[in-house]
Amino acid sequence: MIGIGSSSSHLLDFSLGSRAERSDLCHEFRERNCAVLRGFLQPRLLDELLPRVERTGFRPRRHGSIGTEDSMEAGGPLASFLLAANDPRLFEFVMEVTGCGSIGCFDGRVYRLDPTRGHGDSWHSDVGDNRLVAMSVNLTTSPYEGGRLQIRDQGSGEVTAEVGGTELGDAVIFRIAEHLRHRVSPVEGDVPRVAFAGWFKSAPSFRSVLGGGPWTAAERE
Repeated sequence: MIGIGSSSSHLLDFSLGSRAERSDLCHEFRERNCAVLRGFLQPRLLDELLPRVERTGFRPRRHGSIGTEDSMEAGGPLASFLLAANDPRLFEFVMEVTGCGSIGCFDGRVYRLDPTRGHGDSWHSDVGDNRLVAMSVNLTTSPYEGGRLQIRDQGSGEVTAEVGGTELGDAVIFRIAEHLRHRVSPVEGDVPRVAFAGWFKSAPSFRSVLGGGPWTAAERE
């Protein structure tokens, strides 16, 4: 199995899986512009992080005309998720599966789409700011309705891939390209969808961010 766990010494442990598993994921990504990593965040790590997620505050956030959500406050569990996602071994794996080229860092957030508060997402591309490949990890502890990742071809308008039914700890990696658009379909019912999501980027390097450098191009200007 491919994924990130926590060892008995509380160090991060990354598993590359088998060559056959990685080959299957390469094929899935080529065919669908996305690939599902089942059990990506392993139980021991989830057991450590999820109680902290539940205790951490969220604040309303609007993404221009794209949509609205609640976004987790900086620090705390978000820092732990970012540390896990910036493992060089994960970078190598993503480069192998997607062919995306050199990765400098993963930049992301924990967000919540709450249907009772009118949160939603709309079609967009994420192209820009050195983004190469996107990743979303399911952190929802109860079953929810809707909230499916959809990918469509911008030229034809055809939905070419749709991912739903992911379980706690599952991840989806998906292509960022000019000819593609994606969205999370409306979440229905009463259970919010919670995810850790963001982008593998060619720059900056994670080392420079740890040294106090900015995450985004806007911060560098």
